[in-house]
Amino acid sequence: MKFKSYTFFIASSAQGNLRRLRLPFYVLQLLAVLAVVGGATVVAGVASYGRMLWKAVNYNQVRGERDSLKQQYQELQVMVKETNQRLNSLQSLATEVAMTYGIIRFRQTPFGLSEAPVASEEAYQRSLEQFDYLRRNATSVAIASQGLHLMPGRNLEDLTFTPSLWPVMGRITGSFGERLDPFSGEGAFHAGVDISSEYGDDVRAAADGLVVAVEQRAGYGRMILVDHGFGTTTLYGHLSSFKTRVGARVKRGEAIGTVGTSGRASGPHVHYEVRIYGTPVNPWRYLRGSAAAD
Repeated sequence: MKFKSYTFFIASSAQGNLRRLRLPFYVLQLLAVLAVVGGATVVAGVASYGRMLWKAVNYNQVRGERDSLKQQYQELQVMVKETNQRLNSLQSLATEVAMTYGIIRFRQTPFGLSEAPVASEEAYQRSLEQFDYLRRNATSVAIASQGLHLMPGRNLEDLTFTPSLWPVMGRITGSFGERLDPFSGEGAFHAGVDISSEYGDDVRAAADGLVVAVEQRAGYGRMILVDHGFGTTTLYGHLSSFKTRVGARVKRGEAIGTVGTSGRASGPHVHYEVRIYGTPVNPWRYLRGSAAAD
């Protein structure tokens, strides 16, 4: 069987030579198929590369949007936290005002209930209430040395576990409540008061209590947290050193640290907070009219 073939003449322009190239038809068909396959491969490769570039651009865009949403979420968390602190502080202030003017009475403890005979179910519930009260106020119970005085009197400033002592003597440079952040210049809620003093001065416990935290904390720097019972705690921030430890029982006026500039502080001072069941309240109502040491 004779295969059909094609003859190609190739001329050299330099020497004028003429060459003849004879190729069978199936070779030409094979070359054509290879050319088509190669072209399709190149087109597919270019298309795949284009899709990859599009996906990379889209991925970067999605990642940027995710980072932006994450930042917005963190900012909203801070706003919600500050708003809750403001709300709780206002509620605490409203309760104090109502108690002062006799609108509501001071909250009684389960130990102030009547001693009249009660049913077994009611006695059981009362026991649970008393146990829960003791568990939440274990510090004040341990501090009390003259019997079980679980119900403080109206004159709270006279009690040793009421934080009415100035931690340091100095000028108040930052008040409680809304203010401009000295670092960002934006509005922020200040959960305590800043009391300026000399670097290295002793910082004293505002009342009898139990030291529950001695640590480095973001923003506060070196800080100490003291539990005074009945849900009351005090926080001392921006310290330069510690003079106490976790678990120590401290007395009113006892030195627990020294003034410093740790954390976000523009100068030597003590950031002082009073919290009622974790809610910051204005320390000024405890500090006014009191001295730094007995």
